[in-house]
Amino acid sequence: MSTATSTPAAPKASGGKKAGKSRLSFPVVLLIIAGGLVALSAVRAITGAQDITAAGQIGAALSMAVPIGLAGLGGLWAERAGVVNIGLEGMMILGTFFGAWAGWQTNPWIGVLAGVLGGMFGGLLHAVATVTFGVDHIISGIAINILALGITTYFAKLWFNSGEAAAKGGSPKQSPPAEDIGTVTLPGVSDWLSSIEKHHWFLVSDVAGILGGLVSNVSLLTVVAVLLFVLTFWVLWKSSFGLRLRSCGENPIAAESLGVNVYKYKYIAVIVSGGMAGLGGAFLSLVTSHIYNEGQTGGRGYIGLAAMIFGNWRPGGLAMGAGLFGFADALQLRNGGSSVHALLLLLVVLLAGLALWKAYKKAYIAAAISAVIAVGVLIWYLGTDSVPNEFVSATPYVVTLLVLSLSAQRLRMPKADGMRYRKGQGK
Repeated sequence: MSTATSTPAAPKASGGKKAGKSRLSFPVVLLIIAGGLVALSAVRAITGAQDITAAGQIGAALSMAVPIGLAGLGGLWAERAGVVNIGLEGMMILGTFFGAWAGWQTNPWIGVLAGVLGGMFGGLLHAVATVTFGVDHIISGIAINILALGITTYFAKLWFNSGEAAAKGGSPKQSPPAEDIGTVTLPGVSDWLSSIEKHHWFLVSDVAGILGGLVSNVSLLTVVAVLLFVLTFWVLWKSSFGLRLRSCGENPIAAESLGVNVYKYKYIAVIVSGGMAGLGGAFLSLVTSHIYNEGQTGGRGYIGLAAMIFGNWRPGGLAMGAGLFGFADALQLRNGGSSVHALLLLLVVLLAGLALWKAYKKAYIAAAISAVIAVGVLIWYLGTDSVPNEFVSATPYVVTLLVLSLSAQRLRMPKADGMRYRKGQGK
């Protein structure tokens, strides 16, 4: 998790080399994806856990990944402007509540708008505290989380526990159900992919199952989320507005000296950040469950922040991280015990490969630790037929810790991320 600091950015290393490691090239990313597909297919064939790459599992993973991805996208906007947003969880909570509140009374799209506005309100509070008053970003974010939980708990008891709301199924901890937003399916393609998946051919059926889950019964709000990822990339990396915004997160003093209104761009970024998180919360209450439930976010705001860090503050990497966490989250919905048990074998292979790589790099202590853990996981796999439900429920959080620990060496956060900035420093 990124932390606030008031120390200046470190100077570049001498010799003309970049301080951080270069990003993975597109062919390398494709090669990694292909290797992952082959590994998943091999695990499915060896263990017989057909649900690992089934269309239903992938569809559930996509549904679980969207709110995580939107929260991470919110964190990306804020941190690219130099503001750490730990308050994503609270902004998601506001999105779930106000989305469901407006959704059951009118229609779900009005609920989506209300959820976005609720998250933007949380973002505005965070911007006022951090940008205008210079409050520590972490403290402000935690305060937003606590405040959002208190507000929604109070208004849920006030609005959902009496009158028409109570008659339609409301209670102090949940809202009445809202209508469905609707889904889309590619006609013909979905059935064709389903027929291929049923043959259980090595790799071919696995690819068909994955593609089938991505084109069957996809929520319209999921389509909106995908478009927001594309739009974010274009705005932040292909437009002059995005260049100015990112300059506020890299060197706000230099940006101000060039005429950039740093306060304005930070405000815009943090408010947009809250809106993205609020949209993720509205997705949970209007698409995933159709109702607001107390504690509905379940830490997804924090996981979204972890996905953003895993993605190295880039939309593409963030999308991959959200997909990974969504896949882990979806395992508990579909025969989780046996599926997670099968994935232990994949974890053994990954840890063994990591041990060999560390040994090649002469990092012998890290190689030995990876090898010992691989042996322990292998013994666990061979000695059991399933894993406890408690571990299945904790899988998303375990994956979060593992991924962050393994990817920590490749991270390169914005240089001024979390730094206090006062207007006039660049003059």
